[in-house]
Amino acid sequence: MSDDDELARTYTELRPLLFSIAYRMLGSVSDAEDVVQESFARFGRAIDDGVVVDSTRPYLASIATRLSLDHLKSARVQRETYVGMWLPEPLLTDPMPDVSAHAEIADSLSTAFLVLLETLSPTERAVFLLRDVFAYEFDEIAAVVSKSSDNCRQLLVRARKHINERRPRYEASHERKRELAVRFFAAVESGDVAGLQTMLAADVTFTGDGGGKAPAVARAIVGAVNVARFMRGLGGLGAEMGMVSRPLDVNGEPGMIFTTDDGLILGVLSLDMADGQVQAIHAVINPDKLQHLGPVGDLRALVEQTRSRAHH
Repeated sequence: MSDDDELARTYTELRPLLFSIAYRMLGSVSDAEDVVQESFARFGRAIDDGVVVDSTRPYLASIATRLSLDHLKSARVQRETYVGMWLPEPLLTDPMPDVSAHAEIADSLSTAFLVLLETLSPTERAVFLLRDVFAYEFDEIAAVVSKSSDNCRQLLVRARKHINERRPRYEASHERKRELAVRFFAAVESGDVAGLQTMLAADVTFTGDGGGKAPAVARAIVGAVNVARFMRGLGGLGAEMGMVSRPLDVNGEPGMIFTTDDGLILGVLSLDMADGQVQAIHAVINPDKLQHLGPVGDLRALVEQTRSRAHH
């Protein structure tokens, strides 16, 4: 087998792992893809330079993690000045089975969990993911994050405590989640506020990420009554705008993608469920976070046009 064939085989085999690490670290599909490409580029250059790699998998995973750490540190100011609530770029797990199939812990891909990871420092996040999600040994992790093994153990204890105190609960049965999602979206479409309330947890939250570039709620909406009424309003506005919806899996959870009638993407919504109820609803409408999915529409202009027609 030629060196090019060997590199291609390695890429096919390990790309899902590198993407899984980078996406969980960064919460961005596009940035994770960049990390994957750069990781393999550096690997290829190292091989060309005669570097002997004993074990390709940990070597590439280390490169991807270090690149992700560098990216997080350089993007810190951008994160701190982000307009409104931050949510990760939605990952459509239906058309990308390689990513979900290689997720060693399924719930670590959910939107709620990725938001929780954001509350850890970059190094804590790397240590936690490499150990608890990807089962790396402490000496391997220490080499990646340039800390001692003992220091990594301390970082993991701190990260685990933080995560476990806030970790969202999940519905284990995919079948129950699908069935609940079907009923939920049907109730939104029909404007059934009472029906929605029965499916929402008492402390349910709705969060929206517009990034200052699309009309989104400034703060989380909390409580079954408030969220049910808000969802009815959203459903009505969507119908007035002629929005088209299609169910799919978002970050491993049931969700919906919303488009114009000619296919321009307007937003992605996902549900977190536990105990037979919807615990959280996440909506990403920031156009920058939708571009990896296809051509994006102008939601702000569409809303303004719809409201203008309603006033005349």
